[in-house]
Amino acid sequence: MRHSTPLPFDANDKPVIWTVSVSRLSDLFRDITLEYDSLATIEPINLGFDEAARHIRERLATERCDAVISAGSNAAYLKGRLSVPVVIAKFSGLDVMQALARARRVSERIGIITYQDRLAELAEFSATFGFDVEQRTYVTEEDARAQINDLKAAGIKAIVGAGLITDLAEEAGLTGVFVYSATSIRHAFDDALEMARLTQLESNRSRSRNAVVTDTLRAKHGINDLRGDSAAMENVRQSVVLYAKSPATVLIQGETGCGKELVAQAIHREAPRTLGQNRPFVAVNCGAIAESLLESELFGHEEGAFTGARRGGHAGLFEAANHGTLFLDEIGEMPLTLQTRLLRVLEEREVVRVGGTRPIPVNVRIISATHCDLEQRVREGRFRADLFYRLAVLRLTLPPLRARLDDVVALAEWSLKNALASLSARPHPNLHAEMTACAPLLQRYDWPGNVRELRNLTERLALFLAAEPLQALTPAFMLSVAPELATRTAAPAGPPPPAPTALPQTGESVHAVLARFGGRRDAAADYLGISRTTLWRKLKAEN
Repeated sequence: MRHSTPLPFDANDKPVIWTVSVSRLSDLFRDITLEYDSLATIEPINLGFDEAARHIRERLATERCDAVISAGSNAAYLKGRLSVPVVIAKFSGLDVMQALARARRVSERIGIITYQDRLAELAEFSATFGFDVEQRTYVTEEDARAQINDLKAAGIKAIVGAGLITDLAEEAGLTGVFVYSATSIRHAFDDALEMARLTQLESNRSRSRNAVVTDTLRAKHGINDLRGDSAAMENVRQSVVLYAKSPATVLIQGETGCGKELVAQAIHREAPRTLGQNRPFVAVNCGAIAESLLESELFGHEEGAFTGARRGGHAGLFEAANHGTLFLDEIGEMPLTLQTRLLRVLEEREVVRVGGTRPIPVNVRIISATHCDLEQRVREGRFRADLFYRLAVLRLTLPPLRARLDDVVALAEWSLKNALASLSARPHPNLHAEMTACAPLLQRYDWPGNVRELRNLTERLALFLAAEPLQALTPAFMLSVAPELATRTAAPAGPPPPAPTALPQTGESVHAVLARFGGRRDAAADYLGISRTTLWRKLKAEN
């Protein structure tokens, strides 16, 4: 048996494996777990599909898991939605033959239903041994039910398949014959142990190799920080897991405050180690640095390249991100002259420092982000078409918060708890109920600043609640702290509405609001829910 020579693990650091099943496979998992108890910490999760994915993602935020074992359609669903490795338990040809033999004792005609793919060898086997077998496939549970009903109508009384199929067959009054054997499940456990061992060895090597990389070059956020249970956010998480497997460039598009850098960090963090999971993550805002400085920051410079150049020269961000990820935020603001240089680096995989002639090889994955329509800028001649297509091999568009209002209350509660914790304050025991009561107020607002604005609002609320521990979080209190919530109504669909031109009814003059924020126009504009341009116009009108 494959598990007769156990893999060596540190007794104090046994791998953690979770088994996931909602069918009779759970019983087989439980029986095999006893055999592996000394080799790993194994825990069953009796959930399936979306419930299992959400449960595991929540726990991975604070707990360690080296591998997940599941089977059939459940495993296929989880594999594309989790960052932790998913080992798919597979039945063997011998399992199929034994299951068919058991089914033959019940009925001369047998049905077998498999997930997605047909068993190519089954036709030859049936002809050789005289088995009358009707083979079907399914993708969803509805498909499976339809196939079972069709086979039942055809007079078939025994159906072979995985846990979901046998459960549904018996629900339909047929005999369900479970296809998995203990030997196949042991193989899955062995694969999970081997995967955990390799992960542990690679992790140790990576820690030694990257000990010199400082925290400033680390991605601090992962897929578990992409919060929200809406279908839109589930699609984003699936894309992150999928894109993380590829070294191709990624273009992230979305409005300001949607979390583009957070998604970039998640893609970097969820990547296999060979693609840079434990390597540097370097971010630069292309619109926040002057053109003359941006060139030097990206590509580096040699000593004496220009007035003020560092003695001995300076390595650029491409070199700093070598073997890792370079995140180019607001790529649409990059000047055309630098776009040409960036395209050359992407094509040649080498940089030449400003004032230098020696090419320096770099192996960097590029993730870029923008809030603007790059294709429109290409048509206007403001962005190079060849660079756009080079950057946009993989594309991901983030939904604005107003497009996923079902997530707002849960996001606000989670953010408020974090904000209170940073102030060493405890949330009210009934915070969830209070936040639920504020749901209509939060969901009517259109959140022009998206998740960033929501986080800022909860930090403001936390400050007041920490100062007044007995204050209940009521809609009236929330409005008194955040009057902007009454000024902008979320549109049911379509593009965001234009910024309001009328000043919200705050009872203060624009000058008074500006004075409250110490003359900071950006803060005053955010408080009033208007743009800085509108703020300037209203200040001028009051004079």
